[in-house]
Amino acid sequence: MSEPDRPAGGAPADSVDWDALYAASEQVWSGDPNGQLVAEITDVPPGTAVDVGCGEGADGIWLARRGWRVTAFDVSSTALARASRHVADAGVTVHLVHAGLLDPALAGARFDLVNAQYAALLHEQGRSLAALLGLVAPGGTLLLVHHVLEADDGHRAFDPADYVMPPDVHAALDDGWDVQVYEQRPRHVTAGAGAGHTVDLVLRATRRPAVR
Repeated sequence: MSEPDRPAGGAPADSVDWDALYAASEQVWSGDPNGQLVAEITDVPPGTAVDVGCGEGADGIWLARRGWRVTAFDVSSTALARASRHVADAGVTVHLVHAGLLDPALAGARFDLVNAQYAALLHEQGRSLAALLGLVAPGGTLLLVHHVLEADDGHRAFDPADYVMPPDVHAALDDGWDVQVYEQRPRHVTAGAGAGHTVDLVLRATRRPAVR
């Protein structure tokens, strides 16, 4: 899921705001899997995966088609209803959950892949960052991607400091993690609400297996 156009007050703040955003158009995103997911995960053997803020479901469908056992969650029931239709049309299985990152429904869950593409995760006094990292199983991979936001790109109402961004996560990784990728990459997207952004910051890291 990538950053949508926002109301004047800033990023959508809760499920009501996100539902309103999705209800405003028949399709918000391009319908294609995010490019950095494809670039980083195509050759990774499938296991369990979670798609954080799954939107209309394209990433979860792409993973499921490649043999991943996918859980996908979003705060918007409107987005999930749309994702459910797309999953059915694709003929794959994706476990869709109406939840936010801090929802008790996700407590204790661990996955071989945590896919977080442009997710709007408020810091919540550090709890969101801890919860995101907590989803990654020992030996599992976190793929976190966000836009590089320029001062004049029309997002002045969106303060990145309020949200969990790749630099925050990178700074929080200790010696229990191996970082494979932490870099800016050009972005080539011509359809969907995130089409105006041209550069992504990509973080891919693996949690080291527990020592026995």
